Amino acid sequence: MNILDIESIDDLDKAVCESLNKPVFLFKHSTHCPVSFKAQANYMKFIEDCNDDVLFTHLDLIQFRDVSNEITSRFGIDHQSPQALLIKNEKAVWNASHYNINPDSLREALS
Repeated sequence: MNILDIESIDDLDKAVCESLNKPVFLFKHSTHCPVSFKAQANYMKFIEDCNDDVLFTHLDLIQFRDVSNEITSRFGIDHQSPQALLIKNEKAVWNASHYNINPDSLREALS
């Protein structure tokens, strides 16, 4: 499984640009939140089972708060923690937070 760690605005720009070629999931994770650890486990389970051509990303939003803020600003989606966004053609077409981040919701977002 290949997951791109987003650690800078440049990393974010590259991932968003890649959304012109394939769907991109942005996963924002808080290392201070037990709910976020459950959502991360769900995200990882989905990645293991996903056969689609998708770029999966991971952002530690505590360590890279500026990138998290840029995601909020760029896509006009209120910040949540944890949060998953699906980016296609450089636009956020879906997002979910907390317990709504699970393999079923992620699969449905792709369809």
